[in-house]
Amino acid sequence: MAILEKLRPQIPRLRVLDAGPISPGWIGKNYAASRGAAQARLPWLLFTDADSVHWEGSAARALELVQESGAALISFSPEQVTKTWWEMALIPYIYCRLAAKFPYDDVNDPNLPAAAANGQYLMIRRDAYDAIGGHGGVANEILEDVALARRAKAAGFRLRFSSGKGIVSVRMYRTFRAMWEGWRKNLFLLIGGSSIAVRSELMTTVPWIPSLLLVAGFWWHLLALVGFALLLGRHLAYAAVLARNQFPMSRIFFYVPAILLYGGLLVASYRSHMRGRVEWKGREYAVGAAAEGERH
Repeated sequence: MAILEKLRPQIPRLRVLDAGPISPGWIGKNYAASRGAAQARLPWLLFTDADSVHWEGSAARALELVQESGAALISFSPEQVTKTWWEMALIPYIYCRLAAKFPYDDVNDPNLPAAAANGQYLMIRRDAYDAIGGHGGVANEILEDVALARRAKAAGFRLRFSSGKGIVSVRMYRTFRAMWEGWRKNLFLLIGGSSIAVRSELMTTVPWIPSLLLVAGFWWHLLALVGFALLLGRHLAYAAVLARNQFPMSRIFFYVPAILLYGGLLVASYRSHMRGRVEWKGREYAVGAAAEGERH
C-alpha cells in the first residue's frame, strides 16, 4: 500500500482499493487480487506487483502476443534486477532452475500438460478468469500464479509464457531476510512439492563429487586437481545456462555461493512445508495437510 501511495502523484489514473479484512480460507494476496478483479470492467485483467517496472508499451506488446498466439493467459518472467552479492548469486540460479523445470515451449504447447505463470506479470482474458473461478478457485494457494495457469490450461485455454526482457523488470528483494522468507515459502512447491523432488534436486545441483575430491585432495593432491577440474566444468555449464536465460555472464563468479544458498534454502523450504506452516510478511499460512484441515 505504501508503494502505491507513492505512485499516486505520478499516475493520476491510479485507483487504490482497500480490500478490507481477509475472509477465512484465503491468502492475503489472493483475496486482494480477487477484490480488485471484481471492480474491473474491461475484457483483460493484468495482475502485477507494485514494485514491478513496466516498460513503455508493455501492455500493448502483451496484447499483440496474445493475438498472435490465441492465448487467453499471457505471463512474463520479468527481467531480474540484482544489486547485492546474495541477489546476484541466488536469483539467477533459481530462475535458471525454474526455466529447466518449466520450459517456455512446453508451457505454450496446448498438447502438453506443463503449465506455469509468474504473478509479477500475469494478464488473463476476463471470460477465462471467470470460467476457472478466478482467484476464488485458488484462494488458499501459495503459488496462485502457477495454480491459475494450471486451471486455465486444464480448462482448454491457451497459455503464452515467455521472458519479460524489455517488457517488465523487478527487483524482488531488498534484504537478505526478505529474500530468504520469500523463497522459503515457494521453493519446495516450485521444484515438485515432495521429499523425492527435494532429494533429486539436491543430488542434481550440489557438486558432491567435486567437493569430496577437493576434500580428499588434502591427503592426495591429484584428487584435488581432478575435483578442481570437475568444478570448473560445472562453472562452464552454468555459464551456458546463464547465457541461455539472458542473465549477465558476470554471475558465473557467484556459482559456489549460489549452490550453497540454494541448497540451504531448499532444505529450509522443505522443513517449513513439512511443519505445515510458512511465514511471509508477518503472517503465517497453513500449507499442505494443515491447509486442507483449515478448509474443513
